[in-house]
Amino acid sequence: MEHFLEFKNITKIFPGVKALDDVSFGVARGSVHGLVGENGAGKSTLLKILSGAYSPTSGDILIDQEKKVFNNTRDALHAKVAIIYQELNLVPELTVAENLLLGHFPQHSGFLNKHQMFRVAKKQIEELMEEFEPATKVKNLSIGQRQMLEIGKALLHNAEIIAFDEPTSSLSEREVTQLFRIIKNLRDQGKAIIYVSHRMDEIFKICDTVTVFRDGKHIQTFPEMQAVTHNLLVQRMVGREIKDVYGYRPRQKGEKLFEVTQLRGKGVKQDISFDVARGEIVGFFGLVGAGRSELLKVIFGATPLESGQIFVNGQSVSIKNPTAAIRHGICLSPEDRKDEGIIPVRSVSENINISCRRHFLRAGIFLNKSKERENTDHFIAKLAIKTPSRNQLIGNLSGGNQQKTILARWLSEKVAVFLLDEPTRGIDVGAKYEIYQLMYQLAEEGNAVVFVSSDLPEIIGVADRVFVMRDGAITGQLDRKDVSEERLLSMALPQA
Repeated sequence: MEHFLEFKNITKIFPGVKALDDVSFGVARGSVHGLVGENGAGKSTLLKILSGAYSPTSGDILIDQEKKVFNNTRDALHAKVAIIYQELNLVPELTVAENLLLGHFPQHSGFLNKHQMFRVAKKQIEELMEEFEPATKVKNLSIGQRQMLEIGKALLHNAEIIAFDEPTSSLSEREVTQLFRIIKNLRDQGKAIIYVSHRMDEIFKICDTVTVFRDGKHIQTFPEMQAVTHNLLVQRMVGREIKDVYGYRPRQKGEKLFEVTQLRGKGVKQDISFDVARGEIVGFFGLVGAGRSELLKVIFGATPLESGQIFVNGQSVSIKNPTAAIRHGICLSPEDRKDEGIIPVRSVSENINISCRRHFLRAGIFLNKSKERENTDHFIAKLAIKTPSRNQLIGNLSGGNQQKTILARWLSEKVAVFLLDEPTRGIDVGAKYEIYQLMYQLAEEGNAVVFVSSDLPEIIGVADRVFVMRDGAITGQLDRKDVSEERLLSMALPQA
């Protein structure tokens, strides 16, 4: 099959890091080309080179056998290349229509043609089978709706090459079905599509071809999906065999450590009550909009508690803000790492120590930088955070290493209740295994772990107990031995 897009000997070197090492492969028209590899394997760097955000240190990009040089993202757009990133690039205060046509507003006699703008936006929304209005501000959309809006922007540019970077990470099952329908239509129209995902089931479901990256190198391209198995793909990705990515470790549970009773708050519409023992990992499953993330935010004090009580070690605690939650030994690792978890323009060291710096003061005033460096280095080693140095900007790390850095922040606080919202979202299979092992370790050390996940196999593979939510309420709970996909989905789906 003739390649429409070709990467020829692409190398990209950052100070101290070779992100891509002599990468060469091609993508055909009318095909969905999967791109897989661990976080840090070089996938995102390659997409940024294709988008014009980065320039390669050496090597060439060929489109339809013609060499292309992209000095910026506008050059790539003019070449009909569109990249849909996992981290969305939308302006929350602008409307859906304004975001869709940003930089390409229709004009009439030199003035913005609002009627035309809303008409084009309305048509695009209908093609996406979404229900929001062109005049809706993006800040009022769900994460899943924002993801679909990002896809709509790419389609409006009539791109011939479209790369999707973890596009389903925040989509509901219905939206995933819509996305796959859109991708198949684009493939049938002869577009060249790159599909990056850590979800192996999606790779096998949607892709015609798959390329494996590891440590910045092109390891292998499988021209037909029939020639590759799940285990073989994972083995090529991580360089070793992982038979059980969840690696569940049973453990002894202790006394009740954490409890909420009759809790209500924003997004939590009915009284919620549950408890977690020392050494226990409790999972919360539900469809998008079920209220799981909202529940964790109410517990953490990020959104107001309207009624109910929270207990730690049998003592009722008052939590009106995150500072109070941390003081009582409760932490939250949020679903949206970029906007709510990390400070991307600050270093790994600053992100680890930002909450616990009060512990490193001399005379109650002066920061003991030596102690702070010791704390950083301790957790970089303990959690195997892959970073060139403690001073590296956290925004330059992979998603898995950003997640580990957030966990290091809370371990520095010596909290006992860990609230983890989609802790493996957008993380590769190797890093997922490491995160699961950290969760087991936290439980084995006598902590209580509560995690939200939209991934059914993950919930089943990791949790000791599972609570299911729907419409802001708990609809049931199951012990590990009783959990199945069918039972969880029956509790999560709306009742007829």
